[in-house]
Amino acid sequence: MSASLRTPTVPTAPPPHDAPGAATALLEAYRPGTDRFLATPRHTLLGSGTTAPVPHDSRPLTLRVQEVLDAARRAGGPVPVVMGSVPFAPGGEAALAVPETVRRATALREDPLVALHGPDVDRSADWRIREVPAAQEYSDAVAAAVQRMRAGEFDKVVLARTLELTSARDLDLPAMLSRLARRDPDGYTFAVPSGPGRTLVGASPELLVARRGGRLVANPLAGSAQRSNDLAEDVRRAAALLDSPKDLHEHAVVVDAIREALAPFCVSLDVPERPTLVRTAAMWHLSTTLTGELRDPSSTALDLASALHPTPAVCGTPTDVARQVIADSEPFDRGAYTGMVGWQDADGDGDWVVTIRCAEAEGRTLRLFAGAGVVAESSPAAETAETAAKFRTFLSAVGAAL
Repeated sequence: MSASLRTPTVPTAPPPHDAPGAATALLEAYRPGTDRFLATPRHTLLGSGTTAPVPHDSRPLTLRVQEVLDAARRAGGPVPVVMGSVPFAPGGEAALAVPETVRRATALREDPLVALHGPDVDRSADWRIREVPAAQEYSDAVAAAVQRMRAGEFDKVVLARTLELTSARDLDLPAMLSRLARRDPDGYTFAVPSGPGRTLVGASPELLVARRGGRLVANPLAGSAQRSNDLAEDVRRAAALLDSPKDLHEHAVVVDAIREALAPFCVSLDVPERPTLVRTAAMWHLSTTLTGELRDPSSTALDLASALHPTPAVCGTPTDVARQVIADSEPFDRGAYTGMVGWQDADGDGDWVVTIRCAEAEGRTLRLFAGAGVVAESSPAAETAETAAKFRTFLSAVGAAL
């Protein structure tokens, strides 16, 4: 009896970074726990393993990150990259590390395969949903903040609420990530470890700041409207947002704060006079793109991001007062929510994104976050409805509904 012959298995090389399918291949290769995934309108990154975590101590985060990157560079190889997230709270522990390997591809939006149907939502999943706080409690907190602002105590605060989703089965994070990325390929999709046994996953529409050599770009979003499935109504809502005094004021507060924070870093800083619109699958947002030329080429992307964080778009103004109102009003710890997530290389280039439209996964539980900017003209019912609309980004990715 002759022995059967088997064709040897030959490992398949990954496609070139700019080949059709390269970006979606990285999306499909993501594995929770060990990998860090980030897709931006410029490129797609997948970091695997950990060469060196960024330590947590009393030194400035920018210094700790640069020391880890410089040490990795001295070890040889390609220009090292740090990836991960930074929390909302000042002095909180960042979840940043230099991966063992980093694979790159073009932007997901430029990959024709991203338009193909992704993993199906499991409609049989039985999610148990708990609101923290309940919608009425959140509305009451908004009303209390509005009353204080009308009395002149402060100008703006961003109040958030959460949904805790618990499943009877293990969470399929790669499938959730794929659905988020395919739903909004023009945005910033991410999945990174956020602590022992925890993963931060989401699809943010908002770039905090990016640095490329001697240039920077910031793209604050503030002022929002829920989209409609009816085309005429959707256009009406977009036009109304562009003419809304309340939303234009909220947006101007954020842009002015970012201009003030970035100006010392820049030889020149271009700030458009009026906002434009950015859309996601669920929301319209007022958007302004600021561009600048750096005064000091040693200023890194994280230097710039740290000078901006937190912006009035996620905290409020004055910052210290808004932080206290948040602490007094929100019955939960924000953690990574409204912090920043992204990457930076040893040359100082990188992208840092505002951590919104996200959830933190732990065990069989997902904690979803959504917030709304509250000013003196705000309506508690409208702000509560806005948070419900923002939850839709993630709820649709897991097949759940309020």
